[in-house]
Amino acid sequence: MKVLVINCGSSSLKYQLIDMKDENCLAQGLIERIGSEGSVLTQKVEGRSKYVVKQNMQDHTDAIKLVLETLIDETNGVIKGVNEISAVGHRVVHGGECYSKSVLIDENVMIALKECSKLAPLHNPPNIIGINACKALMPNTPMIAVFDTAFHQDMPEHAYIYPLPYELYEEHKVRKYGFHGTSHKYVSQVAADMMNKDIKDLKIISCHLGNGASIAAIKGGKSIDTSMGFTPLAGLAMGTRAGDIDPAIITFLEQELSMSSKEVSDLVNKKSGVLGISGLSSDFRDIWDAAENNKRAQLALDVFHYKIKTFICSYAGALGGVDCIIFTAGIGENSSKAREACCKGLEFLGVKIDKEKNNVAGVAAEISTADSTVKVFVIPTNEELMIARDAKEIVNS
Repeated sequence: MKVLVINCGSSSLKYQLIDMKDENCLAQGLIERIGSEGSVLTQKVEGRSKYVVKQNMQDHTDAIKLVLETLIDETNGVIKGVNEISAVGHRVVHGGECYSKSVLIDENVMIALKECSKLAPLHNPPNIIGINACKALMPNTPMIAVFDTAFHQDMPEHAYIYPLPYELYEEHKVRKYGFHGTSHKYVSQVAADMMNKDIKDLKIISCHLGNGASIAAIKGGKSIDTSMGFTPLAGLAMGTRAGDIDPAIITFLEQELSMSSKEVSDLVNKKSGVLGISGLSSDFRDIWDAAENNKRAQLALDVFHYKIKTFICSYAGALGGVDCIIFTAGIGENSSKAREACCKGLEFLGVKIDKEKNNVAGVAAEISTADSTVKVFVIPTNEELMIARDAKEIVNS
């Protein structure tokens, strides 16, 4: 059984074709600049050189058509025909309260996804476009929606309700949803396997640290709290997102600087975080390079690491202890300096980092000392594999 995993952005598309017999990735690719001049597809297949196609693509239907043509190409493809694809798994950012698990897509699901678009206006519309494009080109192939929010639907009510008038939740579904759920679910299970323990017996703190970042408290394999909220803006300071701030700052900016709501939204979503503090870049590699001689760059890193530590400590309390801490995603997987900085000062929790073990990148590894009572892991995330597994399970059932 082969599953095609699709992740649509507004002008981009990531894909992987996974053979579920051995969970081997046959091909993975990226299409950029959809709807603009200079559209390009780049596909990677293990053991081969990169395959690049420069071809204008007006929309996501054009893009997915090119993906399918590339996958079956006699020279650069990996399958003989589209009929070898048993299912398509779609990453969908927001499922609201409608979905606590992945689902087979039908008309009712499409209606619900459109309704959830008001909760994720930047993410759900491209996801829907990708689904419709695949349905048009592969009408007889099962389509499965896998939601970023689904894993967090187990949160207890006291964790997801905001201290606002309750009618806002009842009538408009204003509540914490959380994101990166597919990633948190995947790495927490891998950690349990590495510890040779049943995940139902573990208290885990998962740190998904990339340009977008979130932390999840996982007890018995279920999310009991997470740092992102109603939108992916909440929680940690990120590449360009402010994370948690005093909400009165919003009205202050509107009143004192005469900023419109759109201008404020752009400010806190696209011009804040480490970019806003450093004034240099949203790329953490640039911030690290500059930090030694640039006080604002160092301050941006200090704020980022401090926020992570405060969430770890908070979630250790919510969990009633912690068995392991996981670092994943771009920064979590690749920056030994970031991991060390985040764990510094957590010795009182029983966290001890082995500097030599911590000198790893992009591989699954334990980086805590032998006498650390809390295990610390680096675990590369694999959201695409989780999506493919869910698609396989749904199709088989």
